[in-house]
Order: sequence, then C-alpha cells, then structure tokens
Amino acid sequence: MSEDLTPVIAASTRWLLAAYPAPAGALSRALAEAQARQAATLAACLRYPTSLDVQLLHLLAPSGSQRLDWLTGCDPHPDDSAWRTWVDETVVSWAACLLADPALAARAQQALTATGHHAEAGRLQRLTDPSGRDTEAAALLRHPDLLEGVAELHRPQLVELLSVDSAELP
Repeated sequence: MSEDLTPVIAASTRWLLAAYPAPAGALSRALAEAQARQAATLAACLRYPTSLDVQLLHLLAPSGSQRLDWLTGCDPHPDDSAWRTWVDETVVSWAACLLADPALAARAQQALTATGHHAEAGRLQRLTDPSGRDTEAAALLRHPDLLEGVAELHRPQLVELLSVDSAELP
C-alpha cells in the first residue's frame, strides 16, 4: 500500500490556487503555487504523521472538495471532478491557517520533526518567511479575511496539535 502523500498535496494545492488565484504573470503563479504547495505539504504531513496514517488515508480516501466548494461558492466543471476527490478538507483548512499566519507556520514546521515526513517536506522558507514578492504573488492566498471561512473549519485541531495558546492567534 502507498505511503505517499503526493495525491493529497497536489489536489489540495490545486484547490487552494483555484479558490485564491495568483495575479497575472508566470512568476506570480509560480510563487503562489510554491507557497500553496509548501502549506499543503506541511499540513498533510502534520495531518498524516505516520506511514500507517497515510496507508489509512489511501484505504479510506480523503474527504473531497464538495464542502469547500460550497463554502467558497465554487461551481466546478463536471470534467474537473477527478482530482477534487483527492482534496482533503482538513489539509486545506490547515494550509489556509498556515498561509494566513507565518508565525503559526514556523511553529508547525518545528512540530514536523515529530512526524515520519520531516525529511520529505523540504525547506519551507516561502511559507514561513515570505519575501515581499512572495506576499505580493499570493495576496489572495495569504489574505486572512478571505481565508477565514476555510481556516476556521479545522483550526481548533491544528491549534491543539501544535499546543498553541488560542489567545496568540488572530
């Protein structure tokens, strides 16, 4: 059985970029994609910390994007449904939390060392310490007010996992 989080990371990244698109331009799209991918990777690694968790994910399948689509008012094209089945609502919600708050992302990165995925997550600098160009390229993707509807879905579980005092969060 697969121990690979790639399908969930790719689908969750794609959903984030569809819901919160980057400004026009190839560089902006690439920078936004890098940030969304780093957030989805970190969220997925925290959500499924062991190989057994990943195997169960593949056995039971992720939640899909239906609730997220409804929440954001997205009306996906019928031909666009296959990848949406691999979207994990909790991963997207946690990624939204991480994108909106680089300090929380830095704490999450520290917590990553306790998982079986710490080596495969790679450097997460664009997520934890975004440059001005990164922030500009992902203006919608990092906007706390726009992300709040999605972020609030599973923020309590992320806060509990990271043992962060909720008073510290926006």
